[in-house]
Amino acid sequence: MIDHDRLFKELLTVFFVEFVDLFFPDLAGLLEPHSLVFLDKELFTDVTAGEQVEADLVVKARLRGQESFFLVHIENQSDSQSGFNYRMFRYSARLHEKYRLPVYPIAVFSFDEPRRAEPNLYRVEFPGFTVLEFHYRVVQLNRLDWRSYLRQPNPVAAALMAKMSMTVTERARVKLECLRMVATLKLDRARMQLISGFVDTYLRLNAQEEQRFSEELATIMPTEQEQVMQIVTSWMERGIEQGRTLEALSLIVRQLERRVGPLDSPVRQQIEALTLEALEQLSTALLDFTGPEDLQQWLTGQQTS
Repeated sequence: MIDHDRLFKELLTVFFVEFVDLFFPDLAGLLEPHSLVFLDKELFTDVTAGEQVEADLVVKARLRGQESFFLVHIENQSDSQSGFNYRMFRYSARLHEKYRLPVYPIAVFSFDEPRRAEPNLYRVEFPGFTVLEFHYRVVQLNRLDWRSYLRQPNPVAAALMAKMSMTVTERARVKLECLRMVATLKLDRARMQLISGFVDTYLRLNAQEEQRFSEELATIMPTEQEQVMQIVTSWMERGIEQGRTLEALSLIVRQLERRVGPLDSPVRQQIEALTLEALEQLSTALLDFTGPEDLQQWLTGQQTS
């Protein structure tokens, strides 16, 4: 099972400023980026349900050019639930009560279905008299077109395009574009792995899609191909480290076929017989292969070493 809450919380914590810049430039103009404080778990007791609930992400920020502070509350919702608008109101009310600070509430809807527009307010009213009208901002990923974010050099765009609206036949193309953007952002290794891992989690391709991915990869600039393949190779290495030998082997074979063409049966058998350490070495060495003779030379070297 995918731990959606953990993945989104990690992404939005590391790239909080980039998230705000991408979706809420008005909010970006309000907060002082160097003042951010990520608050510890905010637990609320639901007396009716008899359980404790936790707000996903709460950030304390200072208003730009002022000494006053406010809170930003971001709640990720990975499935459609009735009464979510009331939950957003309740969280904001509790946060406001506890900290005596204004709360800027944001809901991120990350489910695939349904695609109808989700509510962005909670209202209490009588005929002719509105007691309360609570509004919150919404990012509903399944109603956003991934193409609109292709030219935005933002790590959050690179990650969240993987959850935006796309057809089944576009999945391979979207994955390539996500990784292409990651490669151009020049992030440190840890941040690059965070985003590329997020993309790989939500865009796991089947064999047919992998073939389409390879075809799409062949159409981009050679330097970009190299950068994308390095990211994919890092997945292989992590797969080996985690003991997923078969998955890693499958990825290496696909990458080799992209590099040197179809592998005949004897060559496949040689690769399948490699140790985990040798597979890890091959996942790096294949980046320099230009033809089948390079692969054969490397395999021969393994036999003589």
